[in-house]
Amino acid sequence: MTVSLTIAAADRVRTFLETRGHGVGLRLAIKRTGCSGYAYVVNYADAIAADDTVFEDQGIKVVVPADSLEWVDGTEVDFVRHGLNEAFKFRNPRAKSECGCGESFSF
Repeated sequence: MTVSLTIAAADRVRTFLETRGHGVGLRLAIKRTGCSGYAYVVNYADAIAADDTVFEDQGIKVVVPADSLEWVDGTEVDFVRHGLNEAFKFRNPRAKSECGCGESFSF
């Protein structure tokens, strides 16, 4: 199992954690929502729970709760900027389709 970060995503997380002054990494989970069924939930991890799995890439820890692990396996997290918009983007080999707005996906 693996979750990876592009250089841009790792730089964004690193910069935010430094500015914030605390945190251990990026927390990545999924929840049932949206027009396609699932959406990513991204937060900054302040702690690692006993049932979390931790991946490390580009010097950044990616913390995944047990109930999301199966669904994010193989995902690459990127950080992109388009004009004034910026966001994390996900390349998940398990996702079969995404909604038109790009906010949710299905398996």
